[in-house]
Amino acid sequence: MPELPEVETIARGLHQRVAGDTIESVWLGSKPQTMKSAPAEIAATLEHTRIAQVRRMGKHIVFDLERNGARTPLSANLSTRTDPDPKRKSAKPRKKPVALGPHSQWIVHLGMTGRMLVCDPTEEIVKHTHAIATLASGREIRFVDPRRFGRLSVASQGDFEAGGVEPLEVEKQRFLELFRGRKTPIKSALLNQKLLRGVGNIYADESLFRAGLRPRRRASTITHEQFESLYLAVREVLQEAIKLGGSSISDYVDADGEAGFFQLQHRVYGREGELCLVCKTPIKRVVIAGRSSHYCPHCQK
Repeated sequence: MPELPEVETIARGLHQRVAGDTIESVWLGSKPQTMKSAPAEIAATLEHTRIAQVRRMGKHIVFDLERNGARTPLSANLSTRTDPDPKRKSAKPRKKPVALGPHSQWIVHLGMTGRMLVCDPTEEIVKHTHAIATLASGREIRFVDPRRFGRLSVASQGDFEAGGVEPLEVEKQRFLELFRGRKTPIKSALLNQKLLRGVGNIYADESLFRAGLRPRRRASTITHEQFESLYLAVREVLQEAIKLGGSSISDYVDADGEAGFFQLQHRVYGREGELCLVCKTPIKRVVIAGRSSHYCPHCQK
């Protein structure tokens, strides 16, 4: 699943390509798993809005939208756009009114295999395309997700909140307060999106290695100095990964279809049995709360 660096890379790429453009119409597929908001609400919220900004919030891609006009409730109807595949059903429209303000948001969670593509309308529409937003520039934004773990939703008043704090923005003292005294393994605490949003399996493992902490170590046993090292390690790992376009594990690519390169810098993640790059001890793998964790038994305590 794409984590903070991958989502940040995709959001930056989308912003460069579509910010300032206008969404004229929306087509949505018939698979309900991908729609966290009602299809008609998504269509009504998106259509005839200007994309002011595309940014990341946690593991979500957020399109900040601007609308000219009053905040009157509008009847939410799906676009009459011709279905790109005549054999495929589109989502059924609902007549539920949607109160639309001057600012709204389109929120995309990529799940395991979701991709956001900016395409020319003449390009082939690939299988598992669940949404197409037609832009005033003539291009299209397409959401493709083979496994359908991704989710599309809207905040019609522009008030979406992802929960947790941003690891690249949180102050050191606040970071320490989030984790200090918790009896859970530090790896589980780092993955708790209600505490710290955007950090996933890859970057938790890499951060713990740089901080010299084992993933099973209870947070309550970590010293103040060790927490300071972890705070710096998390920021360092995430910033390095963003610079390298994220980690291309499985089928991740950015908004331009390019792979990331941070996987070449992994020191423990996915390296079970290989020698530690620091001390030459074999890397071990353990399972914590159903998630694989990788660590060096010599460098991490």
